[in-house]
Amino acid sequence: MLPLPSELTSLIVGFAPLFSKPVWKHVQVLLIGAIPAPGKRTVTSALRVMGLRRERHFQTSHRVLNRAVWSSLSASHILLSLLVNAFVPEGALVFALDDTIERRRGAQIKAKGIYRDPVRSSHSHFVKASGLRWLSLRLTVRIPWAERVWAWPVLTALCPSERYYEERGRRHKKLTTWARQMLRQVKRWLPEREVVVVADSSFAWMLRSMNRHRHVSLVKTGDHA
Repeated sequence: MLPLPSELTSLIVGFAPLFSKPVWKHVQVLLIGAIPAPGKRTVTSALRVMGLRRERHFQTSHRVLNRAVWSSLSASHILLSLLVNAFVPEGALVFALDDTIERRRGAQIKAKGIYRDPVRSSHSHFVKASGLRWLSLRLTVRIPWAERVWAWPVLTALCPSERYYEERGRRHKKLTTWARQMLRQVKRWLPEREVVVVADSSFAWMLRSMNRHRHVSLVKTGDHA
């Protein structure tokens, strides 16, 4: 791989302790390749933009995501720390909390379910969608050179359907339970910072319980259309 600018190296080197040395070599390629990759940021597109489209052992890069052992939670902690230090070193931290459905099909997609489509549904019309349900907590920061607020995903959780849990004889973990755990994790990482979370009315019950926590405030927005 070509030498990287020192400014970029200083940012990604913080993630190095999460991986073994052999895996870290491939992680650097994927991290750098994902930035300029057009369209979906897949492993294949990252390798292609890095000039490795003819790499004979391309499967090694795929194993970074499906076989290599590393902690995504620790990676989230490092990412959040970098963003806070760079953009919000002081003052309240504002997070956006929302779920989204990823349309996926296939025999190996075990955690998919049937959910309300927030885009095509309305108050009088219910549209179902099949796929994976993800809950994302995003740090919102104002980017000076962009003159707008960006939402950076710092914690994302796959929230399987109720049927998924029933088939495995396990108790269903609700979306609001996932949300509460994510917020508590952020508070463990940043115990002295004030946290403001913007969420829609589907998290209404959590507004009352989490507002009792020190330095945590939640703001309810309107429902999905």
